[in-house]
Amino acid sequence: MKFGSRRRAHETMVDVPRASAPPVGHAPPNATAITPVQSGMDAAARRDPLASAMPPGMVLAGAWSWRILVIAGVAALLIFLVVQLRLIVIPLMLAVLLAALLIPFVQFLQRHRWPKWLAVTVAEVGILAIISGLVVLVVTQIMNGFPSLRTQSIEAYTQFTEYLQQSPLALSQAQISAFVQDGLSALQSEGQAVVSGALSIGTTAGHVLVGLLLVLFATLILLIDGRGIWQWVVRLFPRAARPAVSGSGAVGWTTLTTFVRVQIFVAAVDAIGIGIVALALQLPLAIPIAVAVFLGSFVPVVGAVLTGTIAVFVALIYQGPVSALIMLIGVLIVQQVEGHVLQPLVMGVAVKIHPLAVVLAVGAGGFLAGIPGALFAVPIVATVNAMVAYVVSGQWRSGAYPEPKDIVSNA
Repeated sequence: MKFGSRRRAHETMVDVPRASAPPVGHAPPNATAITPVQSGMDAAARRDPLASAMPPGMVLAGAWSWRILVIAGVAALLIFLVVQLRLIVIPLMLAVLLAALLIPFVQFLQRHRWPKWLAVTVAEVGILAIISGLVVLVVTQIMNGFPSLRTQSIEAYTQFTEYLQQSPLALSQAQISAFVQDGLSALQSEGQAVVSGALSIGTTAGHVLVGLLLVLFATLILLIDGRGIWQWVVRLFPRAARPAVSGSGAVGWTTLTTFVRVQIFVAAVDAIGIGIVALALQLPLAIPIAVAVFLGSFVPVVGAVLTGTIAVFVALIYQGPVSALIMLIGVLIVQQVEGHVLQPLVMGVAVKIHPLAVVLAVGAGGFLAGIPGALFAVPIVATVNAMVAYVVSGQWRSGAYPEPKDIVSNA
């Protein structure tokens, strides 16, 4: 090829107009904006041709459904394992509650220059002495008052049957005996599990003894090295997730300790109020009633109602319907003070959970695990609620833990 022809060809190539590419980050004028959801659905359609034939809403609902099913399956498996290992899980959870109560006291003693070993020993021995003293007091009072309670119960039953015979119902002794027998038969049929458990009382006693020893040992270990145990748990997670896990653990622990202290205060108020009414009526079992109310109040809403019913029953047996009515009024007043004053102003500030959530948690816990489930339901829900809220808020990214007052107010 000649030089002139090469030059003309080069000039022709230079003069050819080129299509200018759109600037980076800008779509062409005629292009339609694609949302991340649409791009995700298009990718799913390319992977699965069947997805392209379904409505986008159906594809999205299916994606959510299988993930929810997986989470539900994991939760069900966890609950199943907890129920199967209840002889270990229940003492361990009791130890966690006791540690949440005692660790602030141990830290208080250490701030006043007590050696750690001495502070832990005083806390452990002190709580053991308090619980043992309450048990001895209640057992002694019940043993002293049981003969009188049995006599009063028989007399009350006799008076009630005489009233039914003389009332407009005009029931005969045979009819009353038949009703009582039917009731006893129903209780026996429903209580077969209790009877079978009573036949293995030796095994049950052994489980209780082992459980108590496990509670004491686990509480001691948590008081000595609870922080080290939690750091070991945090190291089990991937490195990127450790700040969130560590921060949520601190928030959950603060919520749990606050809940335990506040619940003890509420239970003490319930026990003192109902105990004062029982003492004013001069009931012989006033102290056991107060202790029962104190222990029952750790099951929110339900526990105090059941123990208050026991107080009304004792008043009815010993002193008749008038004293029982007075006792019932006293129990209702205490319950109203708890529900409208203590729960919103004290418990509501410490653990911000809706009352409906509390009732549902207690019901679900009682259905799944009986009394232990009802006892641990609310603290578990409160702690998990605070931990999830902390992780979702993203505060763990800053690397700083919130103050206890912020955790309590925003839980």
